[in-house]
Amino acid sequence: MRSSVEDAPDYCAIEFAMEVLGGRWKLAILKQLVTGTRRFGELKRTMPAITQRMLTRQLRELEADGLVTRTVYREVPPRVEYTLTDVGHSLDSITEQLDTWGRWYRETVRREDPLSGPRPAA
Repeated sequence: MRSSVEDAPDYCAIEFAMEVLGGRWKLAILKQLVTGTRRFGELKRTMPAITQRMLTRQLRELEADGLVTRTVYREVPPRVEYTLTDVGHSLDSITEQLDTWGRWYRETVRREDPLSGPRPAA
C-alpha cells in the first residue's frame, strides 16, 4: 500500500501530485470518468490490461484522495458506480493534455530509433 498523502513533502508540489496521481492506472481511470459515471465492469472493459484487483485498489485510493465518489446501490445484483468529484474534474484538462501528448509521442518519437533512424510504420 502507498504512503499517506499527508506524508508527502511540502517542499515539492510535483512529489505531492505524484503521491496522489502516481501509478500506472490512475490517470487512465480519471480519463475514463471525465465523460461521466461508470460502473466497475465498464471501467474494466475499457482497460482490459488492468487486473480486477488493481482496478479496485486504484479506485479505492482515488476515492480516499477525494477524486472519485463511489456509490453503492442496494439492488440484486449490487450496482456500484464511480463518478469524478469536483476535485477530480479539476484534472480534466491535464488528462486531456497527457492523452494528446501520449498519442503524439507514440506516433512520432517512438517510431524513431536514435541509432538506426525512423522505424517503419506498423
